[in-house]
Amino acid sequence: MFTKNDLKAMSRKELERLLSDVKKALQAARNRDQREARKAATKAAAEFGFSLGEISETQPSAPAQKRAKIKKTSKPSKPMYANPDDKKQTWTGKGRQPNWFRSQVESGTAPDAMRI
Repeated sequence: MFTKNDLKAMSRKELERLLSDVKKALQAARNRDQREARKAATKAAAEFGFSLGEISETQPSAPAQKRAKIKKTSKPSKPMYANPDDKKQTWTGKGRQPNWFRSQVESGTAPDAMRI
């Protein structure tokens, strides 16, 4: 077993080689565990008179997980109000009121008069 000091003393090349060896060993252990799990599952299914294929057809092999809902991108809202002085300036009616809208309302213009 390596200690932290052993790892600190190793060169980058040695560490990369060690990492590669560890990844290979992990994959081999995973494959071995899968084989053993498959054997145990086959044996357990046979005790009840089923094959592993019959059981896996009726039940998902892993617990069903809820899928994350994909948010749909909303299309931009249509403008509802236009500045009477500059028709290029519009506002959807959502969010913060633009300065031109606020100043028009303060000067006595009804919001419905600016509605598109």
